[in-house]
Amino acid sequence: MGRVDQRPFPPGEYDVVVVGSGPGGLQIAYSLARAGVTRCAVLSRDPAPGGMFRRWPVYQRLISWTKPDAPFEPGTREYEWYDHNSLVGDEPEHQALVRMFMDRAYDVPARGEMEAGLAAFAENVDVRYECEWLTTSRDDNGFVLGTSDGEYRCKVCVFAIGVTDPWTPPIPGLGDAPHYADTRTPEHYRGKSVFIVGKRNSAFELAQGLLPWASRIVLASPRPVQTAVLAFSPLSIRYLSPYMQHVRGGSGSFVVDAAIERVERHADGYRIRASCTTWDGELELDADEVIAATGFRAPVRDLPGIGVAMLNDGRMPAQTPYWESVSVPGIYFAGNVMAASAGLRKHGATSSTASVNGFRYNARVLAQHIAGQHFGIARERRALTREEVLPFLLGELARAPELCVQKGYLARVVETEDGYRDGGIVPLADYVDRDGGDSVAVTVEYAADGAVTPVAYVRRNGRLAEHALPTHPLHRFDTDEHRRALDALISCR
Repeated sequence: MGRVDQRPFPPGEYDVVVVGSGPGGLQIAYSLARAGVTRCAVLSRDPAPGGMFRRWPVYQRLISWTKPDAPFEPGTREYEWYDHNSLVGDEPEHQALVRMFMDRAYDVPARGEMEAGLAAFAENVDVRYECEWLTTSRDDNGFVLGTSDGEYRCKVCVFAIGVTDPWTPPIPGLGDAPHYADTRTPEHYRGKSVFIVGKRNSAFELAQGLLPWASRIVLASPRPVQTAVLAFSPLSIRYLSPYMQHVRGGSGSFVVDAAIERVERHADGYRIRASCTTWDGELELDADEVIAATGFRAPVRDLPGIGVAMLNDGRMPAQTPYWESVSVPGIYFAGNVMAASAGLRKHGATSSTASVNGFRYNARVLAQHIAGQHFGIARERRALTREEVLPFLLGELARAPELCVQKGYLARVVETEDGYRDGGIVPLADYVDRDGGDSVAVTVEYAADGAVTPVAYVRRNGRLAEHALPTHPLHRFDTDEHRRALDALISCR
């Protein structure tokens, strides 16, 4: 399985077609097969697996950590909380693959190590490489995908296409500056002044990587860095060294709150004109280099032409809590483009869906949803005794990687309408909004003050109530205190 030189899935008719061989495409293809959807073709324009990690991040180090040694054995479900980069499989030999390629110089893998881990996982997934998706249309039976190899017909499409097309806002002159995607090697910026438009992950990554090289670095965007909510953000703290230098007033790093009005190119570099947003005044400065770290858009090709609604300035497809197009049923999305389904965002907290450690779990949930919704393949709902319910839910709160990683986004459900059954992992936004019988869902969330907090949602007689459970300094949510609190909620059903 999974050899790059094979040419599986010739043009024809399939139940599902997955587009993409990055981590999102590999995970959803793997999970669909294990959910019982076997007539699934996987297509990729790339010559090998890896997606964006074949090229990015520019300066080679990832944000998310992998801990090669942890309190749990690699290959176990519990270990996944310590490994935020590997894809997840159903057999131990498909688990924790990135750690095997790490040199342990850092607690985060290098880009090449991540790519190697994805390639190892891809040995378990058949993909038709160098087959580019070109066009999309609909017919009475579903969808027709035109590719460089011919037509594929299917009932369901899953686009794991990433968010990889560079996007630059319509600021006069900014289009003449390189985008993050076109950043040069660090040596190119040696001794130069660099102006970076943006203050999110990619901007801080560049600034961090250029600290040993550039003579001056300025990051600018309208909104200030909100250190009070960093606990809610996947932004790596290690990227904030340029910000720390700025607040301490030294080392030639500046983080400025300003709206860029114009970027002017001249023979010796650039002149940037901006209006300050958190203090009065105008800003005008010169720089040798400008980099637009202004984000990306999903390469959706002609999907809007067949009715796929877009949001965020047309950069992302609008999605339901189950990552289906809100306007074209049967079209789903996998990988980091799933971040357009934002979840509840309680207290402003974002999910980890934009990262591998988050969307790998979304893909499992999506595969089960597609299998049941479109092909009648029901997921087993394991029966539980009353005595099993509490230790099961408490164990999930304490150790389930889906809940620990996807805080306030994914939840574990136990149905209590007629006996007790494991209702699986589901999107919390869907559970909160849907009608259903009596049940309890548990999740791990951020409280308003940033504390990691277990929460139970109890649905009884058509009404839903939310109950925060006690916090714990070591995030132990299976103590006697938690047992008593959760038992009281379930016993009142």
